[in-house]
Parts: sequence; C-alpha cells; structure tokens
Amino acid sequence: MVLARMLRRALRRFGQMLVRRCTPEEKKTEPTPLRWLSTLDLVALGIDYTLGAGVYFLAGEVASNQAGPATMICFLVAALSCALAGLCYAEFAVRVPHSGSAYLYTYVTIGELWAFITGWNFILSYVAGTASVARAWTRAFDYLIGNQISQTLHESILLHVQQVLAEYPDFFAMGLVLLLTRVLALRARESVLFTKVITLVSLLILVFVIISGFFKGELHNWKLTEEDYIKAGLNDTSSLGPLGYGGFVPFGFEGILRGAATCFYAFIGFDNIVTRAEEAQNPQRSIFMGIVISLFICFLMYFCVTSALTLMVPYYQLQPGSPLPEAFLYIGWAPACYVVAIGALCTLFTTILNDMFSARWVISVMAKDGLLFHVLARTHTSRHIPIVATVVLGIMAAVIAFFFELIHLVDFMSIGTLFTHSLVAICILILRYQPEVKNGGNEAEVQEENGPAAEQLTLQELLFTGSSTPTPLSGRVVYVCSSLLVLLLTLLCLVLAQWPVLLSGDPVWISVVVVLLVLIIGITGVIWRQPQSSSPLPFKVPALPLLPLLSVFVNVCLMMQMTADTWARFGVSMLIGFAIYFSYGIQHSRVANPT
Repeated sequence: MVLARMLRRALRRFGQMLVRRCTPEEKKTEPTPLRWLSTLDLVALGIDYTLGAGVYFLAGEVASNQAGPATMICFLVAALSCALAGLCYAEFAVRVPHSGSAYLYTYVTIGELWAFITGWNFILSYVAGTASVARAWTRAFDYLIGNQISQTLHESILLHVQQVLAEYPDFFAMGLVLLLTRVLALRARESVLFTKVITLVSLLILVFVIISGFFKGELHNWKLTEEDYIKAGLNDTSSLGPLGYGGFVPFGFEGILRGAATCFYAFIGFDNIVTRAEEAQNPQRSIFMGIVISLFICFLMYFCVTSALTLMVPYYQLQPGSPLPEAFLYIGWAPACYVVAIGALCTLFTTILNDMFSARWVISVMAKDGLLFHVLARTHTSRHIPIVATVVLGIMAAVIAFFFELIHLVDFMSIGTLFTHSLVAICILILRYQPEVKNGGNEAEVQEENGPAAEQLTLQELLFTGSSTPTPLSGRVVYVCSSLLVLLLTLLCLVLAQWPVLLSGDPVWISVVVVLLVLIIGITGVIWRQPQSSSPLPFKVPALPLLPLLSVFVNVCLMMQMTADTWARFGVSMLIGFAIYFSYGIQHSRVANPT
C-alpha cells in the first residue's frame, strides 16, 4: 500500500512536470526589439516565406504524378487548411503579443511537453525546408547550364537506397547551405528591403507566366483521353497506368487528396509572420492582416500558375524538376525559360535564408528556455547572433540536402507542420474556455476564488453550468473533451481513409462512422455549453468550437494521405526529440529552475 502511494505520487509529480507552463510575463523580461515592421512589411515577408519552391517546382511535381490539372483544387484544399490555422495564429498573436510562434503558444496553454514537441517539429520543418529549397535551387541552376550537374553525378555516384535516400548526393545543395550558414553567421536578420524587391520580382515573373499560359494554353489539355496518350506514343495499352485516366481529374479523388497533402508544403511559412510580433508596429492588427493577405495572394498565385501550366503543357509531359522553364520551351518561347529560371534562383535564395533565420530563432529560444542544450543559446558578443545554433543548423541542413530527395523533404516538412497547426487549433479551443488569471495570480488562486462548489460536477452542470464566466472546473471539462475529440477525429480520419470500402456500403464500417460522428457531435455540444472568456480582443476566431475542430479534422485528413516512408521518418525524428527532452530538457527547463 505504501509503495503504491509512493508510486502514485511519483507519477503525479512526473505528470505535473510534463504540463508545467510558462507565462507571457516571463517573456517580458527579455529585451524588446524596436517596433519597425508595418503591415506591408509583414505581407512582403509572408509572401517571400511562402512563395518559394512550391510555385516553381511543386506544381509540376503534383500535376505530373498525383493530380493532373486538378492540382489547382489541391492548392485550394491546402489553402483552406492553412487559412483555418491562420485564424488561430492571429488570435494567439493578439493574446500573446510576443515573438514565439506556436512554440510559445503551446507553452502558455497546454504545457511543456507539447511545447517541446511543437518547437522540435518547427526546427525539423525549417531544416527540411532549407534542405528542400537548396535542392530546388540546384535544380534551377542545373537547368540553366544544360543539366550537366545532374548528369555528371548520376553517371558517377548513385545511392542504391532510393526509397530512403536520393538517387544521387547533391554536393551543390550541401555547399550552398554551408555558404549561406556563413552569411547568416555574419548578420542578425535579413534585409526587409531586399525581401520586398525579390518578392516584387517574383510576383512579376509569375504574372508573366499566368498571362502567357492563358494566351498560349489549350483547353483541350484539361480533357485529355486515352487516344491523346496513344497519339503521343506514350501508351499503347488499354490501361493508362501511371498516366491516370484522362480528363480534368486523371488520378481521381484519391489523387486530389494525396496532392493536397503535398501542396500543403507550398503554404508553409506564413506562420513565420508571428515570430516577428514584437517588431510589428501594431501587432494586434498587423499580424492578422499580414497572415490573411499573404495567404490570399499566395493562393491566387499558386492557383493561376497551376492553371496556366496545365493549359500550356499536357500534365503527363511536365518535367518535375523544372516545369515552368520547360513549359516555355514547349510552346516555343525559349528566351522566356531563362528569365523564369533566373527568377526562381533569386526567390529560392531568399527562401533558404528565411528558413534558416526562423530555424535559428526557434533553436536559440528553446535553448534559453532550457529545453535544448544551453550551449545553443550562446551568442556572438558584438552582433548578438546565436552563433552555435547557426552552425549546428547549417550542418544539419547541409547533410539532409546532401542525402535526401526533394519530394521526400517536402512530405516530411508537410507532416510536421500539419501536426503543429493541429496543436495550435486545440490550444485556441482550450484557452478560450479557461478562467482569467489576474495579474500576479495563478491557477491555484483562481480555483480558491471559485470555491469548493465548483469542484462538484453533475450531468446537469455539464450542460447547464449556471456561470457566465469560465471556472477551473469548466476549463478542465474543455481540456478533457478536447483531448477526446482529437482522438475521435483521428479515428474518424483513419476510417474515412478507407473510403472505397465505405462507398461499397459495408454496414460495419458505416456503423463505425455513425458512432464516431455521434460521439464527436455530443462532446462538441458539451464544449459549446461551457462559458467562454469574455475578455475583449482585437481579433477572435469565430464560430468556436467548430472552426478549430474543423482545422484539426482537415489537418489530420491530409496527414493520413502521407506515405508509410514519410511516417517512418517522422517517427524516427520524434524519437530523437523525446530522447533529448527526457534526458536533458525536463531537468534543465527554465520554468522548473527560474533562478
């Protein structure tokens, strides 16, 4: 009996360590940078963060292998997913007007372990993003010199583990990352003026691509049939096989879902806007406007570029490595292909720097909080640059760029960011229903003020709380219900992934879906009946609890479209992160050791 009590106390203490939270006030002790970024600056940064490798390379990759002309629908689905996440980010930015992105938000809301998972996923995503864009940059450069790099490496060095590694190692991508690591180690931040210029150049080039596509495109390329493939000499059998089934949606509904999961990568980066919250002149307004406007502009660009591309060139003839330049060669505009390729080089160059800057920032913040090795927070004495974090980041990204294929990095980055966006949505759902903590107060004091009666929970009080403001008990009800909803939504997405069986009318699977839906609706109703915080904010996510739950559902659905190899890479990377946290971070956390 004594041993059991000791074990329970130990487990309770361990559990409390995992959910300990930091407060926004703790971040106020750190130096506040100058507020110099306008809304236009944030929009330019958001577009530059987001409009990179996705528009120049991803559209051709998805169109040729996954969705055909329906790739524009894939971008629409991915954009809607990001828009839902963007609303959640915007509310957090006005609630916690400190630079911190989802890492700080989860630390404030649901505890240290989830904050570490969020921060670790961000680091992995940024590192994979740096490596993937470096690979894309070398592809664009290789195209300009007649594909000599890829041909030489392909003939001399082959990696015979193609399901895990790239077909051949990319020495140039590795060298580019190491060079930019040196550049990043010499300066504190990127030039916003330079970013604006590159963003404007990129937008002008893409507008040129769009106009060209609508002038030179053929609507018949959206209505291709098996006869067209046979005439082209690509298929002389009755089954189209890897070319799909023709028409606007050649790879079917499954192709759209898989393509949407890959296209999600194209919008990764908008959340970097909130990392500049402390530098914004008016963060309560500028952060929300920056996220919404940059997402909308990027979606328009992706949608229109994909339309133009698939109108100019039959989707099965798109070259995944350099689709836009090759499209102009296909229509006979050879000089234009070099203009587009040079524009891609400039845009991708700044995208690499942006990813490395964001990754360095997250690493240094987590190191200052004690969740990563403290040496990573060491800064250059005169420039205040986290030099160790910069070097470690550069080495990691260079190694990954050297060994891994672009599409594998894209999927890996997408799955990590989808997971993070789901956490942010759940954080908003939980935080809106929590009791207010007065300045200098804590959760224990709030519970005392509400008295012991608040600890009694009956079925009637579960649906009719009798209080217009959140209480500790109603906050815990929402916390538990939100956790259950995440589990149920995940199960529902797993079942819906078997949609061919559902369409066949199998009563067992349909019954499972109905039961899950009833439970989800019932628990959502319980959350809806709980009192919300009435604190006035410049922006709040509308239609709670539906929109955050819809965001989680869409994100999990897209995650279910990832391949087993992607899930395996994600699992291995998370195991490495857990090893770091439980061997170092849990003991050296600044929240646990404030002195």
